[in-house]
Amino acid sequence: MDALFGFLGSYWWLALVFGGAIASGFSALGSWWSKQAKRRHENRIEVLRVKAEIAQSERSTDPQAIAEADAASRAGRVERLMSTHDDVARRWLEYELDAAKLIAFPTMSDGRDPHTAAFLRAKKVADGLRPASAESRIDAETYAEYRDAVHDFEVAFDVAEQEARRVRGSGFTESERQRLDRAQHMLNVAVDQSATAAERQTAYRRVREELDGLIVISNAADAELKRRVAGELEA
Repeated sequence: MDALFGFLGSYWWLALVFGGAIASGFSALGSWWSKQAKRRHENRIEVLRVKAEIAQSERSTDPQAIAEADAASRAGRVERLMSTHDDVARRWLEYELDAAKLIAFPTMSDGRDPHTAAFLRAKKVADGLRPASAESRIDAETYAEYRDAVHDFEVAFDVAEQEARRVRGSGFTESERQRLDRAQHMLNVAVDQSATAAERQTAYRRVREELDGLIVISNAADAELKRRVAGELEA
């Protein structure tokens, strides 16, 4: 302690030189500390406010408010389910409307295939349970049934598609696979814009002849094929 007082006594003039800077530093430090304390206080107030709002909502027993909140939440979930439902249906329509895909993966149009048959059954169930809109009021049991049906529909399609891509035309005889190959070749000619109208029409008829008895082309797929073939084809 005597040494400290001795130092201060010998260098008292430093206070005159740096006193302002030291005082300014302490002032800035005090201001920063005050701001931090104020910020921590505001954060605590905000946390308490949020907790109070949560507690108030949990204590709410207003039946109408509870029903409205539940309906809004369920509507959002139903909307997501309907979106998934639509996505799977669009994927299936890609096969139904594209003759080239039907030729490449014939089991996707064959209801005798067990995987395709399972998918078609799941589709029928999901379509039957689909609400008119996401805002339709449905109870918890109906919602659960539709949710499970959409899930089954999606899984069944994935399984059928994977199997169709795996087997392709392996279920046909050698001569039948040759007919599929010829149909695929003639299909390319039928939609080739560089071919003449007569060539496209002849190719279209050949496609139908080669597929007759092998693959059932739906009316929608046939109409789409006709649309792609340049020039109007008579029924």
